[in-house]
Amino acid sequence: MTPPPPTHPRLVDVAKRAGVSIRTVSNVVNDFPYISTTTRERVEQAIAELGYRPNLIARNLARGRTGLVALVVPQVAMPYFASLADSMLEATRDEEMVLVISQSRGSHQVELEALEGRFGQRIDGVVLSPTTLTDADIAHRRSTIPLVMLGDRTWGGVVTSVGIDHVSAATEAVRHLIAQGRHRIAIVGPYLNEEAKRFRGWAAALREAGIEPDPTWVIGTDGSTGEDGFAAGERLMQMSPRPDAAFFVTDWLALGAVRAFQRGGLTVPDDVAVVGYDDIPYGRASNPTLTTIRPDRAEIAHQAVASLVAQRDGDSAPVAIQASWSLVVRESSGAPATIEA
Repeated sequence: MTPPPPTHPRLVDVAKRAGVSIRTVSNVVNDFPYISTTTRERVEQAIAELGYRPNLIARNLARGRTGLVALVVPQVAMPYFASLADSMLEATRDEEMVLVISQSRGSHQVELEALEGRFGQRIDGVVLSPTTLTDADIAHRRSTIPLVMLGDRTWGGVVTSVGIDHVSAATEAVRHLIAQGRHRIAIVGPYLNEEAKRFRGWAAALREAGIEPDPTWVIGTDGSTGEDGFAAGERLMQMSPRPDAAFFVTDWLALGAVRAFQRGGLTVPDDVAVVGYDDIPYGRASNPTLTTIRPDRAEIAHQAVASLVAQRDGDSAPVAIQASWSLVVRESSGAPATIEA
């Protein structure tokens, strides 16, 4: 009787099952050439029968690298970054890499250390979503570790970046509100000025419709949390005349404001139509469900990892990569109630 396969099969177990040396199994796993078709098939069959999974770190070390990639975000607890981390886990696994997740919490020093690849272990690449870094910080970078920047900025083509066209996405979001008959459309979020891409999209859509942006419709916040959104919602309710719609630069802000509107006796979208940004999972189950801009996080993650691989393999020319996005229309801006899978 054939013994049951081991619970945690090792290289030696595969070698024993296939009747070859451990070195031969290692060569097959690492896809080395000059192995006969018969031997390769026998080893691959043993791997399948035992359910053996190679140790990716050991495998990469044999190739002269660690296989470790660092993802550094402001805060993992923020819904957008939690979803992004999920996509990055999938993308790195597809490239047989291991993801290390870190958070900066808005610390300039932590972001500088990430920029230079200073982690607790040697890594092969960094994907960084910064909040404090400047052009000067990038110019003074000494590390040659492959680097990809995420977010709104393109960094003047000095370093590879991956993001979406935030101006176009914000323009489309506000166009949608205008198409619903809304004309007093506020924008809510931190760092709102002429340089901010979502601000530029908001203003462009209004002017396109013959509506001059009113500075009083610009509601600045200290951050992007639900609490910040709730406070902004209370400010919007006190305005006279009150905006009949609001574009929020994150979904988390939008959901906080919706709660403020509802506690203040307003109905969304009848009294105030709402559009968010990021398509975090909570927006699909909120009441009302949240209309939002959906960045293709899977594409962002795969593009970032593909760029790290390209840089590792010698293609270091910086590029600004734009991923796709879409407007998802739900109840908060007037769509009929639906249930999403």
